[in-house]
Amino acid sequence: MKKALILINESAGTRKAGNYVMQIVSKAAAAGYEPIVYPIVPGTKFTSEELVGKYGAEVDLVLCSGGDGTMNHVMNALMKFTKKPQLAYVPAGSANDFAKGLGIPANRSRAIETAFSGNTFAYDVGKMNENYFNYVAAFGAFTEASYDTKQEWKNVLGYAAYFLTAVGELYQNIHYSHHIRITTEEGTEEGDYIFGAVSNSVSVGGLPLFGKTGIRLDDGRMELLLIRVPKNLIELQTVIATLGKGQSNHPNILFKQVTGATFESKKKVAWTLDGEYGGSYAHTKIEVMEHAISVMTSRRGKDASF
Repeated sequence: MKKALILINESAGTRKAGNYVMQIVSKAAAAGYEPIVYPIVPGTKFTSEELVGKYGAEVDLVLCSGGDGTMNHVMNALMKFTKKPQLAYVPAGSANDFAKGLGIPANRSRAIETAFSGNTFAYDVGKMNENYFNYVAAFGAFTEASYDTKQEWKNVLGYAAYFLTAVGELYQNIHYSHHIRITTEEGTEEGDYIFGAVSNSVSVGGLPLFGKTGIRLDDGRMELLLIRVPKNLIELQTVIATLGKGQSNHPNILFKQVTGATFESKKKVAWTLDGEYGGSYAHTKIEVMEHAISVMTSRRGKDASF
């Protein structure tokens, strides 16, 4: 019998991941898997890294039920294996940007069905220095909203919690900037930026940030978004309004597809990876690891564009 490692993060999002454990286990057994079930408990031996490290070599499938942050930890643990088990994801977070991008159903019962009978899809993973991310590495204004937003706010308000946190920081962010030199295969950009991101997604924190045209999750490229420092609050608001429409046609916005990027600054810049704090660096190298992880999804490879 095949084996499936099932990891449940009950503290993620609306705290309902634990309500579906028996449904997941039953579906796993019906699909011919021997289920190995653990809760994810940060700060103990029951972390994603510890559990995947212990069982990853002997299971055929790793199923994660939690938020995008939980999925980031599971993926990082899987990246240490040369031969990786199949990955499945039952989203239970507040935003679930990654799941939406892959076409994994928001409905939990349908997501569980997809986990065991969906299509196998190999997607690109980003590598930032020594860490990996599923869908976004970002710095600058508003990125702190993703990991600073109170969990109880996320549980009650969902997407709106990120928005309210970001709006509350609006006035202080007008003065936030980093002078950074960014090098890609197309050349170098240098200037003062209030926000920057390398992403494999069309939304962050549940809010649309990127133009949708031509975005794929398996093409060896990711999307680079840079926002130059606005002159005043009104200009900042027009930038946010443009991004809110999923557009990039603003003089302060630079948007293009890249196969990698290097960010250099005199001072350390704090980054967020998949909505969690990812460290501070003066030199940051981002690479695209093509087809690095295979996940169960409702889409086929040719249908994985937006």
